[in-house]
Order: sequence, then structure tokens, then C-alpha cells
Amino acid sequence: MTDSRGDWIQTALGRQFWPIDPRADEVFIDDIAHALSMLCRFGGHCLRFYSVAEHSVLLSRAAAPEHKLWALLHDASEAYLVDVPRPLKPFLAGYKEAEDKIMRAVCERFGLDADMPTAVKEFDGRILFDERTQNMATAPVRWSTDAAPIGVTLQYWTPLVARANFLSDFRYLTEDRAA
Repeated sequence: MTDSRGDWIQTALGRQFWPIDPRADEVFIDDIAHALSMLCRFGGHCLRFYSVAEHSVLLSRAAAPEHKLWALLHDASEAYLVDVPRPLKPFLAGYKEAEDKIMRAVCERFGLDADMPTAVKEFDGRILFDERTQNMATAPVRWSTDAAPIGVTLQYWTPLVARANFLSDFRYLTEDRAA
């Protein structure tokens, strides 16, 4: 008999997660931090290992105070779906729907508005220039996403350091929100 929720993945911390039928009470920040710290940006096509967790922390630290938590969690769905390079995403049937479902569960779990703030989307596009110029070979042509950089400096954290920074910033931001 098939489970009506579809198949599930096991997180690194031993939990079950249904990526096609996510529930807010099954989203855990330690699972997100761990997975994002182990995922390399740009499908691994960069000069040095640079995790999605570090990307998220740098974006959050550069964001306006009211957007810091959203910026930190903006790629949380990738903890369950992996980091797919932007040019490929539109061609993967069902990916956008799965990503949206997971982000709705993340937003519900952590008390975020369902829609990503425009400022976070803009910063996420602009950080690409910082990342590309610091961690990629010279581009053969201009990227279609080129925009003014936000001015971050990549640190190339190990997964352990990236996870620790991600969790520390999350705790700081959520304690601050509760107060």
C-alpha cells in the first residue's frame, strides 16, 4: 500500500521528511542548517567550497533588520530539494511547486510572511555578483543576473563552521523577534 503523502527522505539527524507533502511541524532548523552547510553553491562549479548556509548567513547579515530572518531562511527548501542552479530550475517539472510547498511550511514553522520580501529577492540576485567575482573563473560573457554587488566577503567556511554560524544567527534573530 502506498502512503498518500508519497515517499520520504531521511534527514541527517534521522527524521522523516516528505518533500512533496511537507508539514510545518516536520521542519527543524538543525536539519536545515546541517543540509545547507553541506551543499555547495553553483552546483559545485566554483573555485572553492562555498556552502548555501554561508550564502544565507552573508545575505542575512547584509539585509535590513526587518528582513534578516527571511534572508537567512530564503533557501531553506534546498535543505530538502538540493541547490539547483537558477538556469535549470524552470525546466524541472514540479520543482517550483515542491519548493513553494516547502517554503510555505518553513514560513509557517518560523512565523514568516508567506511571500519573500522584494528586498530579499533583490539582495539574493545582487549577491551573485559578489560570489561570482570572488569564487568563480572569469566569465566568458556577462551574466544575465549581473547587478550591483552587496559588498560581502566570502569566508569559505567549512560545513561545521557554516552550520554553527547559521544556527547562531537563527537563535539570535528568533530570540530578538520573541522579545
